[in-house]
Amino acid sequence: MKYLMIVFLAIGTVSCKQDNQTGVRSYAFVTVEDIYVDSVLSIRAIEILNDKSLAFAANNGVFGLFNPTSEKWMASEQKHDSLSLQFRSVAHTSTDFFMLSVGNPALLYKTGDEGVMELVYKEVHEKVFYDSMAFWNDNEGIAIGDTTTECLSIIVTRDGGQSWSKLSCDILPKGMANEGAFAASNTNIAIVGDKTWIGTTAGRVYFSPDKGKSWKVFDTPIVKESDTEGIYSIVFYDDLNGFAIGGDYTDPNANSANKIRTKDGGKTWEVVSDNQEPGYRSCVQYVPGSNANSLVAIGFKGIDFSNDKGTTWKHLSDEGFYTIRFFNDSTAYAAGSGRISKLVFSE
Repeated sequence: MKYLMIVFLAIGTVSCKQDNQTGVRSYAFVTVEDIYVDSVLSIRAIEILNDKSLAFAANNGVFGLFNPTSEKWMASEQKHDSLSLQFRSVAHTSTDFFMLSVGNPALLYKTGDEGVMELVYKEVHEKVFYDSMAFWNDNEGIAIGDTTTECLSIIVTRDGGQSWSKLSCDILPKGMANEGAFAASNTNIAIVGDKTWIGTTAGRVYFSPDKGKSWKVFDTPIVKESDTEGIYSIVFYDDLNGFAIGGDYTDPNANSANKIRTKDGGKTWEVVSDNQEPGYRSCVQYVPGSNANSLVAIGFKGIDFSNDKGTTWKHLSDEGFYTIRFFNDSTAYAAGSGRISKLVFSE
């Protein structure tokens, strides 16, 4: 396990961040190759590391690492008393890997010096439920969860994840009744530089310009009339261009007002592709190097692609997944029910 932990410490992240290229992708096909299969797992949190490794954490306390060069997996199980832990959030710095469980108690683990995961934060509350986690830099990170009192649950670290503190409701926008986030794909948080956006079940976007020190909240026109509707996934290509997707997982074919776009850093949002496919999707990501033109949306009903900033979409596959992360502009990893797969997009 010590070796596994060392590999987890791989420097940096390869994800859907912009580069200096521009252009529009025109993908028409996607091939799917399963690389990890375990029928009892539900995998909603994956992370691509800079050494090309793929990390994940799932239910049953299971977490692991894939080395694409050797095509070998290393996996382990995190135990805490007699609990069957469900992990739906993972993140990392250049020195540590983190995973956060849902439900009561919330348990946040980081890489330990002895080759095992170390518990660095625990929260006990009948309503506690954390949904997503990310880091601004090696020292500062954030995790968000459902409302337990009068505001969204937000915890931050300023010391590299050694300790975490919960933000007071005094510095957060007033929450709505039962407002939270959907723990569907670990993509409720988007970060560009010091700026942070959070998408909620109430269809609102929380915004911080200064790594969580101050906050505003913006309403959006996404569908949000029922408890199972709202923003499931939010992503920003740069500090102006962003996209969010959601819908209703209990009515996955419904496609009214479930896709929204911003061009001004999240202050205002517009519905796009209204009453057009795709319906409910749990994760959306920009294609790297596409100048905010190309997006892939994924969910248990399939994989969809847009090359015009989300205005129109092409259905590429019925293969179902929960979450996706791009390795480069044509290769990605996706995870879902019982599997992790490598996706290759082509024209």
